[in-house]
Amino acid sequence: MPTLTDPRILVDASTRDDAAVYQLTPDRAIVATVDFFTPIVDDAYDFGRIAAANAFSDLYAMGATPLFALNLVGWPRDKLPYDLLGEVLRGGADIAQEAGAFVLGGHSVDDPEPKYGMVAIGEAHPNRIVTLARARAGDALVLTKPIGTGVLSTALKRDLATAQDLAPAVRSMTTLNAGAARAMRAIGDDVHAATDVTGFGLMGHLHNMLVASGLAAELHAASVPLLPMALELAASGAIPGGTKRNREALAEHVTLGAEIPEPLRVLLFDAQTSGGLLIAVAADRVDSLRAALEREATPAAVRIGRLTRGTPGTIAVS
Repeated sequence: MPTLTDPRILVDASTRDDAAVYQLTPDRAIVATVDFFTPIVDDAYDFGRIAAANAFSDLYAMGATPLFALNLVGWPRDKLPYDLLGEVLRGGADIAQEAGAFVLGGHSVDDPEPKYGMVAIGEAHPNRIVTLARARAGDALVLTKPIGTGVLSTALKRDLATAQDLAPAVRSMTTLNAGAARAMRAIGDDVHAATDVTGFGLMGHLHNMLVASGLAAELHAASVPLLPMALELAASGAIPGGTKRNREALAEHVTLGAEIPEPLRVLLFDAQTSGGLLIAVAADRVDSLRAALEREATPAAVRIGRLTRGTPGTIAVS
């Protein structure tokens, strides 16, 4: 990516933040992101809902309010009926409506493998953007959704799990992070940093926050919330390729306690889709944040660790 120095560019790809931020006026900034992927569930409508919620999640992680979206579609026109694509788009439109945003158009291409996602556009006050880079030593880490979607969706593809087994994961993945974002705003400046947990997994997204903020972290593995059957299916070998790559890439940065069982080790690196927000909050406000998250009925509101001084990007898991 080119190096950009325009003062209107508040956040770009160089920081690994969840979305780009461009300042329009002293009190208004546009927040923009894009995400798309291949189906991870069998139901076309649910696939559309998951993909849309995943795209909007990047806006919520930055503290932005969604405005509108554009569809991105790859579709094998000679292999799958357009009625099926209609269900995908209906799912995306329903999630956009739930987010208070509009789907204003998009683009499609003929593609041998179906893909769907969105360009999502939101807005925020330039002084209230939540980034990766402002976490502080002593902050508590709070997670707002359980993990394990990568393992569960892989188990479905390998016939190790049924659609019914995947239902809790679908509910989690189609839950917007809007409530978590509102809870962050309620706490105000005491929320120092946040990110959504998606393809890099819990460890990968935490690592990015730590590098950006120049900090280390201590994580309690037993505190990390898990989706039903995630441990069992990880033990059965339903491990996505992305999860394996995450673990390999972070091997030199993450220290795992000997007492942590192998299936849980896998899940800490599991590549997520439409995961929750990982929030760094001042330690004396963690109870207030958790209470706000519970009022918003987020899928989880769990303190899983803390930030410390140390080699930037390193994570000690006990």
